[in-house]
Amino acid sequence: MEDLIQQAAKDLASCKEAAALTGAGISVESNIPPFRGKGGIWEKFDPMEYAHIDAFMNDPAKVWNALLKDMKAIIDQAKPNAGHLGLARLETLGKLKTVITQNVDGLHQLAGNTDVIEFHGNFAWHFCIACKGRIRTEEMTLSEIPPRCACGGIYRPDCVFFGEMIPAQALWRSRQAAAACDLMLVIGTSAVVQPAALMPVIAKEAGAKVIEINPEPTPLTGEISDYLIQGKAGKTLSAILAELERLLQRP
Repeated sequence: MEDLIQQAAKDLASCKEAAALTGAGISVESNIPPFRGKGGIWEKFDPMEYAHIDAFMNDPAKVWNALLKDMKAIIDQAKPNAGHLGLARLETLGKLKTVITQNVDGLHQLAGNTDVIEFHGNFAWHFCIACKGRIRTEEMTLSEIPPRCACGGIYRPDCVFFGEMIPAQALWRSRQAAAACDLMLVIGTSAVVQPAALMPVIAKEAGAKVIEINPEPTPLTGEISDYLIQGKAGKTLSAILAELERLLQRP
């Protein structure tokens, strides 16, 4: 483990432009439950019944009561953890350029990353399905369900429901960032959801080194990634950064 931490620091020290692909695992340490896997939200809810755009449009009150109001409460309280702060520090050090994330919590931006591509949108904002007016989630009250805009229209999160397309701009920019980087960090993702899981493949084919930080192996392990550091994102990134900063301070 320690050898891999040191190797990751050396690889980051020598890279010119890194990118990161993050999934729910990086935000678990901010008390945001994952959607998939053990303890995930989809163990409690059928996503086709509560997270499909047709389900929302047919009965927004049902979706708000069962799923969205609890998500708002969780994300309103969430703060960036050591994993998010570590990626922001990598940007400050001039190593990390772009974060590609499957998360909708907005914590990368709160931590300080400035170039964040959100595959699935952002729950930090809602918009009215009638007038398209936007409001920050933390400023939106739930005095009625579903919450309504001043125009009378219903608010929905500015994230991608099942049945909706990933924003074309996010996909295009992600492919561009993956092809341009010479190192990609893959953090807290199962690497099974497409097209996000394709980004490390694009990076590898373009000649980049791919480093995984995950509690468990993924389909990328041993195939696409150069090595896997098994552990929690926050603790692992903190250790890598401590070693990286030591290397960068050497005369």
